[in-house]
Amino acid sequence: MKKTLCMILSVLLLSSMTLSLAACGARPQDAKDLMEDITAGTPSGVHDLATDSARLTDFGVRLFQASKSGGKNTLVSPLSVLCALAMTANGAKGETREQMEAVLGMKAEDLNEYLYTYVQGLRENGSLALANSIWFTDNESFKVNGDFLQINADYYGADLYKTPFDDDACQAINDWVKEKTHGMIPRILDQIPADAVMYLVNALAFEAEWAAPYDKKQVEQGDFTREDGSRLTVDYLYGDVGQYLRDENAQGFLKLYKGGDYAFAALLPDEGVSVDDYVASLTGARLHQLLTHPESATVHTSIPKFESDFSAELGETLAGMGMPLAFDGARADFTGLGTADENIYISRVLHKTYISVTEKGTKAGAATVVEMMKNTSVQIPQEIKTVYLDRPFVYMLLDMRTNTPFFIGTMMTPGE
Repeated sequence: MKKTLCMILSVLLLSSMTLSLAACGARPQDAKDLMEDITAGTPSGVHDLATDSARLTDFGVRLFQASKSGGKNTLVSPLSVLCALAMTANGAKGETREQMEAVLGMKAEDLNEYLYTYVQGLRENGSLALANSIWFTDNESFKVNGDFLQINADYYGADLYKTPFDDDACQAINDWVKEKTHGMIPRILDQIPADAVMYLVNALAFEAEWAAPYDKKQVEQGDFTREDGSRLTVDYLYGDVGQYLRDENAQGFLKLYKGGDYAFAALLPDEGVSVDDYVASLTGARLHQLLTHPESATVHTSIPKFESDFSAELGETLAGMGMPLAFDGARADFTGLGTADENIYISRVLHKTYISVTEKGTKAGAATVVEMMKNTSVQIPQEIKTVYLDRPFVYMLLDMRTNTPFFIGTMMTPGE
């Protein structure tokens, strides 16, 4: 693994009887209209987000822990990964589906309702947006399951593309991701292997101004001390906030974005506690409790200005989290997704993220691609606190409606 979000993006719902490729950069020349008999429906169920938000925080913590690279900046978007894998789980059956549901923290049907309800709520605030798409080969050896596409049209508003899997298709997928993240993730797919039959893609974009932006007098240079004791000079954003976080091994704060729906959360491990040890000690339940019940206090804060990106192939990570069957070419059961002349399995889960934190606000983007292949081988502050982020720390972008982080990262060295 190596380190490697956007005003208003609309989640596009499939609304016509005949769907064709949307204009998104380089469109494959041989792309065909598809899904003549599919029209996206409107799910009747409305999910209580508060009921299951702790479960999704738990998934985020486990994914973060399994993805973290010691000593390096890490940034994952649990929400993006969750959307891509939830769409995929709709095509899984048997023990493969059970393992995926155990890792994701919810039954696939409940995840569909949760994420559908979640996305509907995003329309009230343009800071955060998600888009989904499904791309599948026109090779006659692969037959897609219409019910699988119907579910993902209904719940995820997925754009659907049927096309020859060639270099044009690879470019089109990258162009789609680049457009939906407003250029934050310009490229995620390196090539399309000969045995690939489907790609399930999520793009997530966030851009928001601080509720209390920083002026020039609040930007000063200072030292950032790495865990090895070395120092570098960075620009710091100094200011006060009113929500303080404290657990057994760290202290931190919440800084709100304009509108109050989202917040930047930071957790600075206590002196003598490494970031790795602190991350390892986290649990979803404890983090959810911490983020849900901040203390009211005046907190003097400093945040380093930083820009960071991260990329990872999450296949081994997710298998290790408890869903190895999905990646087993001989034993995976994705017969609900479609049929091919060989068994279908997940070959790669590609994930890329980007974030920029400045005096004006924050931009962040994420994309997740699930590659399916056929198997050809086996209030009034009362107390004053001070939290200066002048050494490595954990940070999150937090949805205040559900108190769930949709980005989680570590900042070990600003600027790297």
